[in-house]
Amino acid sequence: MNQVRQIQQVIEPQVVMEGAGVRLRRSIAGRALDYLDPFLLFDHFGSDNPADYLPGFPMHPHRGIETVTYMLAGKVTHRDSLGNAGTIGAGDVQWMTSGRGIMHEEMPQPVSGKMAGFQLWVNLPARLKMTRPRYQEYLAASIPEAQLADGVGIRVVAGEAGGVRGPVTEIAAEPTYLDIRLPAGVTYAHPAPAGHTAFAYLFEGSALFGDSDRPLASPRLIVFGDGDVVQTRAGDEGARFLLVSGKPLGEPIARYGPFVMNTRQEIMQALADLQNGTFVTAD
Repeated sequence: MNQVRQIQQVIEPQVVMEGAGVRLRRSIAGRALDYLDPFLLFDHFGSDNPADYLPGFPMHPHRGIETVTYMLAGKVTHRDSLGNAGTIGAGDVQWMTSGRGIMHEEMPQPVSGKMAGFQLWVNLPARLKMTRPRYQEYLAASIPEAQLADGVGIRVVAGEAGGVRGPVTEIAAEPTYLDIRLPAGVTYAHPAPAGHTAFAYLFEGSALFGDSDRPLASPRLIVFGDGDVVQTRAGDEGARFLLVSGKPLGEPIARYGPFVMNTRQEIMQALADLQNGTFVTAD
């Protein structure tokens, strides 16, 4: 018999400023929830005021993590030390494995006055923290959507839903990353591997999760306890949420800004490499 995951914690996103002055709503890496193994950070960006995001994220380093950007509206122009450059827009996904070291910048721009999306940081296991950096970009047309009964629609970035598999593969955390739409009053249950960390980020409408009879209004991040099914029922106006899960690492973490390693000594080495010009290395 399936065990429905119950709500363990509900996080109300907090406003933070990052980059050169970008206003974000943060749910992971804040006071209420510092770390949700293997997820290090979760931000929701978007505003009707261009001053909240146009300063962007000028060139900066990362080591020891993966960054995942999923766009809802607007566009982000990016370039990095691997030689990648381009623009991602609504529905596109950028999955970057920083490994031993990468420098990149992300500069947002509105389209028809709109800018919105999410960034997730996924930890790398110790054995991969100094691996070769990798960049994956998937345009909206390459991300499949499962159309299920009762009008349920699921864009599948990673993992599987409704017999549809997402394009992001070969990730150490074995992630699921789904964008789920539920019409008003519809219930949907999605399998989530027992032992994996799972959370939902409700960003449109309202919904009930697990066996709770208390509807939650967006925006909220919902952390689930263990089990093998995430069950959701949409509220009167319908619901749209991300469902994310991954295999926890169970390893110590040491972090300093954009660096996440296992020891303080490794953080100091990252800073030294940055200062002496050996942070980004050629194969």
